[in-house]
Amino acid sequence: MTSLLGGLKMAATGTLQLSRFSARLVLFLAGFSVLNPGNCDEQVPLILWTSEGVSLPAQSPPAAGHVVGPQQLAGYLQRALRAGPKNVVLFLQDKMSVEDFTLYGGAFGNKQDSVFPNLEDALMSSSSPLVLASVSWPASSAVIGQLQDQLETSPLYMDPETLSQLKLNASSPALLVFRLPYGGGSDLMSAKEILSGNDELIGQVLSTMKTQSVPYTAIYTALQPSREVVSLSMDSGLGGGRSLLQARGHRERERERERQRKMKEKAQIYAPVEFKEGEDTCVLLWARSLSVSILRSGRWEEHDLTPSTFGEGISPKLHGSSCDKTRARLVLNYENVLGHRSFKLIFAMSQRLYKVSARRWFTLDAVELEYDGTKATFNGSRNVYAPAEYSYRCESVTSFRWPLLVPRSSKDPANQWRVSFKDFQIQGFNVSGSEFSYASDCAGFFSPGIWMGLMTSLLMVLVLTYGLHMIMQLRTMDRFDDPKGPAISVPQTE
Repeated sequence: MTSLLGGLKMAATGTLQLSRFSARLVLFLAGFSVLNPGNCDEQVPLILWTSEGVSLPAQSPPAAGHVVGPQQLAGYLQRALRAGPKNVVLFLQDKMSVEDFTLYGGAFGNKQDSVFPNLEDALMSSSSPLVLASVSWPASSAVIGQLQDQLETSPLYMDPETLSQLKLNASSPALLVFRLPYGGGSDLMSAKEILSGNDELIGQVLSTMKTQSVPYTAIYTALQPSREVVSLSMDSGLGGGRSLLQARGHRERERERERQRKMKEKAQIYAPVEFKEGEDTCVLLWARSLSVSILRSGRWEEHDLTPSTFGEGISPKLHGSSCDKTRARLVLNYENVLGHRSFKLIFAMSQRLYKVSARRWFTLDAVELEYDGTKATFNGSRNVYAPAEYSYRCESVTSFRWPLLVPRSSKDPANQWRVSFKDFQIQGFNVSGSEFSYASDCAGFFSPGIWMGLMTSLLMVLVLTYGLHMIMQLRTMDRFDDPKGPAISVPQTE
């Protein structure tokens, strides 16, 4: 019985035809991890075929257990595109592994359980399919760039609806990319349903391409593997249980470190700007975003200073900075900011003893912008302050929306500028090592919502207390009328 798995085994062994499929194929794919210890969780399959009636020169698939790298994959693609159609349809799935075909490809002759009927029909109708069962995922994820270089055209990200409105030409190369999702994890039914939906989309695209009567080359692959297989060395034999557990633990630790690294990159965690006086650090600055804007012709022009200030391998110029026990000055020097050849962002801080609180506090006295001989000054001493042994942190420090920084005067050039610092943290005194001290946050303990709730609750308590007091003041009558006796007369003179 015909199946896509037959094509996968034909590519991996080079001995079986596409129309043959048996249970031994599943055993071969399951044993693939044994032949490649340590790399089975880094490979994805790649399937290439042409439209019906178009043939390609025969390409021998790699030997069993061989992993196709970027250069070898580029060679396969170059030979296929050199003699084949220049209209390429790329189905790029988020994740995919050979195990997806063994689980959902109608294994053991269960044709009705296969979720790849359209893909299998396309392979059967093609005279020269190429199935690479094991491609390194860095090579597969770069397949768009390889095709773009060989076709000398930009990729077009499509869907079946827009494809029907596109007119293709056999003489003009085109790279059509269809992104396919993948559902993995413990919910196997969701993965099966998503793969079935992807196969239906492949069928719709191939049907549309057939109506246009334009020859094409189709490729089906993924960006990264969907499953992680625990490998077992061949020389471990029957006594390799300990080695298997050690290998599993090592890979789990590697994956955890990689996950932590990606989380840090996603959260944009990088080292703060650090200014040293001699061997000691005296000023630390960190922010998720630093940006300045200038008003020109009634429109605000913004410039992001973050890429020039923070990040791996970034060393901002700090000449002009200084610090001592009472004053600190951090100067960030930039070039070509909003048309200004020389640009400086300066943080001026000071600390002194306040007798009322009987402790020392530091304040951000001013944020200055120096550009081409002009200075714009924002005053921050009224709002940006913290105990001298703490650092100061605020979610947003701006000069225009709930401003904590205000121009020094109405005539100061700062009125033409805006500054915005997000997730801002600074410390200019009592720095220990290269880490911030405990942060004094700008957000007060009582927010407007909390105050409103407290005032509403207090008003309700007062109303309830007044009502109870009025009820307690009610007095009952001490005399009552007797219907059988004379009526009670109340003298009017009393």
